[in-house]
Parts: sequence; structure tokens; C-alpha cells
Amino acid sequence: MNKTLGFLSISRLFALVLAAMLLSTPAESADEQQGASDVFSLLKEESVSTALRREQPISQAPSNVYVITAEDIRHSGAIDVPTLLRRIPGIEVMQVTGADFNVSVRGNNQLFANKLLVLVDGRSVYIDVQGFVFWKGLPITLPEIKQIEVIKGPIAALYGFNAYDGVVNIITKTPDELKGTTVQVGGGEVGTMSASAIEAGTAGPLKYRISGGYDQTHQWRNRDTLAHRSSKFNAQFEYPMPGQSNIMLSSGFVYMDPHDGPVVGVGNTILTPEVVLPYINVSYDRPDLFLRAYWNGFFAEATAIPHPLLQPFITITDRGGNSTLGFASNTYNVEGQHSISIGNVGRLTYGLNYRYNTLSCDCTSSFGREHRLGAYMQGEWAVLPSVSIVGGFRYDLHSEINPTYSPRLAVLYMPFPDHTLRAQASMGYRPPTLFETYQDVRLNPLIPNPLLPSSSIILGSRNLRPEEILSYEVGYQGWFYRHRIRVRADFFYNRTANLIGRSSTGIVTTTFNAGKTEIYGGEASIEFQASSWLTGYANYSYQHIQRNTEGLARRGAPHSKINAGLRAEWLSGISGEIAVHHVGPATYPLSDSFEFFNVSPGGHVGGYTLLNLRAGYRFWEQDAGAGQRRSAELAVSAFNIVDNHREHPLGDLIGRRVMGWLTLKF
Repeated sequence: MNKTLGFLSISRLFALVLAAMLLSTPAESADEQQGASDVFSLLKEESVSTALRREQPISQAPSNVYVITAEDIRHSGAIDVPTLLRRIPGIEVMQVTGADFNVSVRGNNQLFANKLLVLVDGRSVYIDVQGFVFWKGLPITLPEIKQIEVIKGPIAALYGFNAYDGVVNIITKTPDELKGTTVQVGGGEVGTMSASAIEAGTAGPLKYRISGGYDQTHQWRNRDTLAHRSSKFNAQFEYPMPGQSNIMLSSGFVYMDPHDGPVVGVGNTILTPEVVLPYINVSYDRPDLFLRAYWNGFFAEATAIPHPLLQPFITITDRGGNSTLGFASNTYNVEGQHSISIGNVGRLTYGLNYRYNTLSCDCTSSFGREHRLGAYMQGEWAVLPSVSIVGGFRYDLHSEINPTYSPRLAVLYMPFPDHTLRAQASMGYRPPTLFETYQDVRLNPLIPNPLLPSSSIILGSRNLRPEEILSYEVGYQGWFYRHRIRVRADFFYNRTANLIGRSSTGIVTTTFNAGKTEIYGGEASIEFQASSWLTGYANYSYQHIQRNTEGLARRGAPHSKINAGLRAEWLSGISGEIAVHHVGPATYPLSDSFEFFNVSPGGHVGGYTLLNLRAGYRFWEQDAGAGQRRSAELAVSAFNIVDNHREHPLGDLIGRRVMGWLTLKF
């Protein structure tokens, strides 16, 4: 009854806001409507840089690329990047706790997802030593983001290891684009708070952007207990040089205390009371040359706690019997890339990358280190005015595994203006992490049981091979009705091998290469501009796991997903957005421990529908000169207002969250 009343009250609130939108829109004459149609009713084609590591129109990209813009972020009311990614067909987002998200592509999602490379301005924030992304600990605030470019499918030929499922590249606004002060604060249900402050400008030739942020939310399963709290600080400085050259230095950190998760495949939750993620990044670029060096740190004091269902039966410790585990890892990366034009019909890009990773942890058998060296080359060739070919090849050396070869080939055909057909094939690899190689932890029963040993051992292995994916894809992208409608369709077939899982023999559980999978499917989407004030999108994804492996490496994914959204925005400053995400049922593998102790929740989760709403009013806007605008906006957003649900059998019951927002730009 309370849930129904809550839904009705929220529905009335948004009905009143939408009614205000309609009443605030003045009637337009036929001439005004035609003028608005000519000026506003056009979808703009995005420019992307991730697919080729240089700027190009999205229709010419040799990969399946989707873009989330700054306006998409503003209108969504989202508090994190995974919520934004739900709108993209083929992307799988699984929220497990208030802090723990898993994101993958086309049937590869799992607990502790480790197959998607995540970048911020081209710098990896994927934690190599554990194969994990702290989605709630990204070193960026949402108002700083210019766009998020998402590539589905392996692109290891350019980015090397870990670009297995694809790449998410979060691109931030330049100091010129953010010039001035931006402040955003939000708060609401489930103890949720979000605040960010950004200052950007120039000091002579030097350009700078300084930002800070604070986020917190409570647990879904216990709304009086913190699930996540983080503080972040970033500073970026750019110094332009002659010849269109630029030097950039950035540094910052994210501090999290606590972080509820991640929930891992053996069914245990690592409740992290303290995590620090610092970084330093320096780069030099000009139109044909790019150099970068960075350091990423990962330092944590973690308390190992079994999943709530298993807490009455076992504890998790290191080999010395301690449940508090210390993590310290470092990633040092140096890379360079150079491009040359070949007449008017070709371009050659080549580069070199070196990375050094270290891991020290109470939960490993010894100190771990690895060296990686990769060289790549990519060629672009306009065979005909309507046909172009992009081919690439990468060779990677790794101190723990044999060398790998990552080829890539794409053919683009434009039979008519604004219509592109694409066919591509590519390979990618994910090497075993240092944690998978050196892991050494204990599961200890709390109650003596003649069927159980005094302690079970979980060990890594130094004999692991890298996970491998071979992907084939064909796609279409076309514009209709004078750029008011864009249609996209893609079909794929992925074959994976050497998936890393676990096998038990007596009291010892070891890490090993489990087997192969075959997944095929397709996606279709439409985006449209119905009028000067109304836009929308809809997409559908289908995937089928034709061949699967066994154990905890077994793939689990919904067959079908549907996303749709409508956005309205008027010159009066009132705006609103409705987004619906329907995800079909799925079955995921669980640890045998749940069956043994007779506490298994079952591996099946039902389908669910996620309905998110946002309404806003920009009550002040003023021209500040030099292309800058001052503004102030109030907004209210509601997340998951109709369907409390679980997204994994071991996950929390995800509920409703309503928030209010204030954004100032001056």
C-alpha cells in the first residue's frame, strides 16, 4: 500500500510539472513553427575520437560507437556513469549494492566484471592488478563531462590488453568550455548526496580547471547504513605552444570510506572501509604526434566479509587468519603515437606503449609485478569516394604470458550521402591479473562440521592463459527526414576462449582457464527530433548464448533489453525527461557454498522495468560574453519509481530514490 501511495504521489508531482511545461509553451504561428523547424529540428551528428584516436564524424568511425552528451547527462538526473550507460543498446549494467556496479557488453556481464576498458580523457582507470573498475570512484564529477564515447566490440589493435568487450572513454570539457564557476548540489532519499564545484579559466597563456566533489548513498538493504561515501579532487593545467601543440598536466585523487562491495563470484562481499585512488598524468600533443605518461595508485584497507547469506557459516581471512587486508598497487604507463598522411587517400598511425604494474596484498602469496610492451600500426585507405578500409595490428609482450597478436579490419561503404554500411572483424585479449595469478585466501567454517575441513584455500595460478575474443560485426547507420531521424542496426557474433574460472579439488580451489562461449545477437535503434522542443530515442537488443562454459565462468545474460526515452525542453527554461529500461530475465552462476549451507537464493532473476524521470526549470540565464552563459537551474529526479527489483541473485533489492538538484554556472 505504501509503495502504491508513493508511486501515486510521485506521478502527481511529475504530472503537474509536465502540465506546467505545456501551459508555459506559447502558441506559435505557422511561420514561427516552420522557422523553428528549420533552425532547431535537426539532430547533430557527433564527432568522436576513440575509434581511431583522432577526431572524425561518428558515421565514418570503423567501430560501433555511441555517444552520451553533456546535455544527456544534465537531463538524466543520474548520479553515476553506469546509470547513464543503461540507455545504450548492447550495454549491460548490473547494480548489486548501493556502491557496486558491473558493466559489460553483449552477454559478458558477471560479478566483478573485468572485460571493459574505461578511460578518462584517454587515461585508463581500469585497475589492471584486479581487473576492476570503481564506477563510484571515477576521478571526475558529472558536470565536467563533455561526452562519453562507448565502443562495443574488441579494439585491442589500438588500446591493447583489456579493451576486450570494448572501451568507455569519458571525455571532459576543456577549461575554455567550462570557463567560470560551476556548482551543483543534490540530495534526496536513501541518504543520497551529490555535490561538485568547478573553477576554470586562464592565467596568461596557462589554462586551468580545478574541481572537487562529494558523494554518498546508503545501502538498499539497510537504509540507515552508509553504502558509499567519497571525496575527490582534480586539477588540470594546459599550456598551448606554437604549431598547434599543447602540454597538459593533471593530478588528483578519490578517497572512499566506505565502499559496499564489490560482490565477487564466490559470493563474498568485500566491505572496503578505505580506498585511495591517486593519479598523475602528463601529455604532449599536436595534430600528428601524441606522448603521454601517467601513474595510477590503488591503496586500500579492506575488511573481508562473507555475503550476508553466508555470514553465519564462514569467515574470510588471509593465510595468517586476518580479515583485514591491505592492498597497494601501482601502474606506470608511457605511450607515444605518430601519424602520417599518405597522399589524399591514406593515413598511417603507429605507436608504442609500455606499462609496469605492481601489487602487494595480504591476500596474495607474494609480491606481484608484471611488464607489458605493445606496438601497433593502423592504416586508413579511401579505396573509392564511397569505400574506405581501416586495418590495424598490435603485438603485445607480457612478462607472465606468451606474446599476443590483435588484428582489426573494418570496411565502410557509403552508397548514398548520410547512409553508411560497416563490416568489421577484430580480436582482443584480457591477460590474467596479478590477483588471479597470486591470490591466496582462506574460507574458515564458524561451526565445526565433519564434512568441512578446518580451512579451505583459494589460490591463483601462474599457468593461466589470457582470455581471448574473436568478434564479427556488420552494421548500418542512416539519416532520414533532413537529419530529424537517425536509424542504426548491428548484428554480431562473438567467440571467446580461455575464460578464467575456478575449480575445487578437496580443500583447495584453484584458478584455471575454464572454456569457451559463443554469443550472437543484434541491436536496433532510432533517435528522432519530433519538433523544436521534443526529442526521443528507442532501441532494442537481443543476444543468445549459443555455447557456454561451466562453473563460475559461465555466462549469464538476458535475451532482450529495451530502452526508450522522451525529452522536452522549451525556451521558457522548463525541461523534462522520461527514460524507461526493460531488462529480461537471466540466470547467473553461484558458488557451491550457497547450496552446501542450504542458503542459495537460486541463480535466476526475473525481468524488471526501470523508470526514471526528471523535470527542471532554468530560472536564470544570462550572456556572459565570449560565448559563455551564466545560468541557474532547479530540478527534481526520480530513479526506479515503479519496480523494486534485483539485478543479480546475490544483489540488494533496488528501490526508489527521489532527489532535488540545484546547478549554478557563473
